[in-house]
Amino acid sequence: MKNFIKYFILVLILSVGFQSCNFDFYPTDQMSSGSISDSPDGIRNVTNGNYALFKDGAEFNGFVDLNNCYLRQYFQLSDFSSDDVVCGQITEDPFFYSFTYTHSPAQSNTKFFWYMSYKIISGANTVIEILNLKDHLSDEEKQLLGENYFLRAIAHFNLLKFFAKPYTHSDPNTNLGVIIRESTSEDGQKARASVKECYDFIETDLKTAADLMNNPRGVEFASKEAAWALLSRLYLYKEDHDNTILYADRVINSGKFSLETVNSYPSLFPNAQAASEPIFLIALTSSDNRGKFGSIASMYYSDGNSGWGEEFASPTLQELMANHTEDIRWSYIDTLFAEDGVTQSKKNGLYVYWITKFSFQDGDPNLSSPVLLRFSEMYLNKAEAYAKQNNPTEAFNNINEIRRNRGLEGALITEVPAGKTLLDIVLDERRIELAFEGHRTTDLFRNKRNVERTYWGYHLPGITIADINLATDPSGYSNLIINWDSPRNVYYIPVDEILANNLCVQNP
Repeated sequence: MKNFIKYFILVLILSVGFQSCNFDFYPTDQMSSGSISDSPDGIRNVTNGNYALFKDGAEFNGFVDLNNCYLRQYFQLSDFSSDDVVCGQITEDPFFYSFTYTHSPAQSNTKFFWYMSYKIISGANTVIEILNLKDHLSDEEKQLLGENYFLRAIAHFNLLKFFAKPYTHSDPNTNLGVIIRESTSEDGQKARASVKECYDFIETDLKTAADLMNNPRGVEFASKEAAWALLSRLYLYKEDHDNTILYADRVINSGKFSLETVNSYPSLFPNAQAASEPIFLIALTSSDNRGKFGSIASMYYSDGNSGWGEEFASPTLQELMANHTEDIRWSYIDTLFAEDGVTQSKKNGLYVYWITKFSFQDGDPNLSSPVLLRFSEMYLNKAEAYAKQNNPTEAFNNINEIRRNRGLEGALITEVPAGKTLLDIVLDERRIELAFEGHRTTDLFRNKRNVERTYWGYHLPGITIADINLATDPSGYSNLIINWDSPRNVYYIPVDEILANNLCVQNP
């Protein structure tokens, strides 16, 4: 009875604790917060509901929009502002703000992403508080507690990606991060923490999560190795080179993952749950397919009916890959040909190169289980850390571990070519390997490098292909080059939060 009263109080707190958003925490096919109990089934179901928030639609501002999904917004807000993607036409979808860097505090995709992120955080906090009330935890309960610490960490970390400057820009002690939510009973009026405070909080959560998780449930759930992998990424972004390497090695030496080979790589993304590289993914089934209107794939690919297919692999990414047609990573770029099978097709003046990393699970062009942490990233994290420690031997060793498994055994890198730096080589390999997976703009900006999109596309406002000759005069057009320190690189805090939370300061 005493435990029930504690949980009932938590539920009441949960229902009134946040003044800045109207949270109803679980999708309709999950347990409601009012039915939380101290049984393993209850805690497990609520935790599973927290994972479901990454992929489910949710009522927002009074209605459900098929385009609104945490994963869809995450990948589009990340990659559509990069030099890996070229926009094939003007669109009214709010992700066009990412292409054009014309952000607004009222744009619906950032508002929804902010809302869902804190919804995940609040769901995780609920489980953390319930389990921390118990005097003794079973092994399963420790695992579930660790998973919710991980979910709270990754949600905060991804918020920082969009709404704060990189750790390496000026002073992380004074640069504003996001609002840290570590309790369901906090006042809605709360200021943004500094970037450093956010990183410290996430670091602590991930280390706590790793210590607790010793009863893994599969790659669709958090694990000790997933926490280590995210720690390696966090330290990479901080330029803490020793810890970047330490935690990447913990994942590598766990023996639980391996790089896909030339033969197995093509099935990595469409069959991610059974592949050897994914460390953490969001598992989707056919019932989760959001189709033409809401899937990630619908903007990247179309079989003529399945999606819009408005975004293509950029010319500069293809140029980077062009010297090695034997590279198996070409398999995620699908050239569209005319009926004769020889003539390349164009759309609005652009050659069409579909992107298939989010397609063909169970043969469905709109279905995949997106991978958020992947084994090859660990080698790339190490390579970058070693490059910044001026250790080319180890940097090349880690790059070549990937290359030899991608069909490039005869093209291993042993020296820095003229006109390049060691870091250039590492970032080029990151670009090819991790393209469209949410890394590119972050990799550029945290390394104080510009986004260069000196090619035709609809990131260039108010003109058509007939108006432009980039080869002879690239200097007269805006949006060709986005400087690494431009305030446009950070999205505005959604206006809903600013209006409801007087302590939250807007980005410039």
